[in-house]
Amino acid sequence: MSAIRYLTSFIMVKEGFPFVFGTILIAAIFAVFQIWIGVAVFIFLAFFMAYFFRDPRRTVPGEAGIIVSAADGRVTRVEENENGKVVSVFLSPLDVHINRAPIAGRIRKIEYIRGKKNPATSDQASLINERNSLTIEGEKMTVVCTQIAGIVARRIVCWSKEGDTLELGEKFGLIKFSSRTDLLMPKNVEVLVKIGDRVVGGETVIGRLLEYSPAEITAENDLPAQRQQPATS
Repeated sequence: MSAIRYLTSFIMVKEGFPFVFGTILIAAIFAVFQIWIGVAVFIFLAFFMAYFFRDPRRTVPGEAGIIVSAADGRVTRVEENENGKVVSVFLSPLDVHINRAPIAGRIRKIEYIRGKKNPATSDQASLINERNSLTIEGEKMTVVCTQIAGIVARRIVCWSKEGDTLELGEKFGLIKFSSRTDLLMPKNVEVLVKIGDRVVGGETVIGRLLEYSPAEITAENDLPAQRQQPATS
């Protein structure tokens, strides 16, 4: 891999290049006509686009039985329903918009729904907005990760396809501009975040299978000590 390709793979995703180069081109046209305010505005936009489509490195945890956040942003919903436990993360235009695999596993199903573009902060966005759901089947559990477009988001991008295998924290897509990511987890998962928390995609542990929780492990380790010794004659 060349030095340029190496750097750009960690600086910005390829979907951002048209936005960056397009705004630079417009700034150059304003410069030809010496309209400096236009130059300043579009140079600023070029820097913002490069920032928005940034692709920072992430350190993925190596613990067993964990679920990591699929996106950067703020937790806006934590609830349990008949289908399992749900954690929603809202992504502002200043957040990294790359989505990452919450667990390691195979993509069993991808379902795209061309819905509306209402504000992504509303819980109704999970039901009526444009969205793309990935059902990921892991060794110990299955989760559903949903990319949801907001009122500003223009396009949902999914680089993976059905049958692909994802590693924990691996990049699988992005949502252009403000959006939301929902994660449906099994009921036997301990949720480790609360509403208002800031999370980092691929790094923040938002859930853990109960069998791997410290409390459960401690209880199991204490069992032999709690057993009564058989009576001796």
